[in-house]
Amino acid sequence: MDPEQIPLRDLHLPEAISWWPLAPGWWIVIAFVAGVLFYLFRLYLKTRARGAARRHALRQLNELTVAFEQHRDTVAFSSGVSELLRRTMLAYAPRQDVAGLTGDAWLEWLDRDLDQPLFMSDAGRKLLELPYRRPDDDLSAFELLDVVAAVRQRLATPVGGRR
Repeated sequence: MDPEQIPLRDLHLPEAISWWPLAPGWWIVIAFVAGVLFYLFRLYLKTRARGAARRHALRQLNELTVAFEQHRDTVAFSSGVSELLRRTMLAYAPRQDVAGLTGDAWLEWLDRDLDQPLFMSDAGRKLLELPYRRPDDDLSAFELLDVVAAVRQRLATPVGGRR
């Protein structure tokens, strides 16, 4: 028999399997990945919101420092730093723990959670003394650097050890 005369047709392959509609297993994987991404996004927003007061306070501290360097007003600088420190600590700690503290009790509270005490030492004590200086007294750059470094360290360190 002649192969040309046999009524055979070419082989026809089936169509390639389409990627759509997705199999149920893929929907489960997509839902799981979307849930994990949603959870990570909420965690990011929560962490960012917790540090918002700290970031804002550090920006304001920089602004106070720049304003002091321009005007050299010791009283305005010290009262601004004290107010900034008090407001920021009220954002992180219970009001009844922070609001009524003054003097050494306030400085002791500020030293909590710090690796080394900064406020009961010479640098932090200046926070209590600076508002009572005469406005025309010249504050040396070293004194300013000590106070700003102590306040910056306090603002950067979370209250209660939370990071």
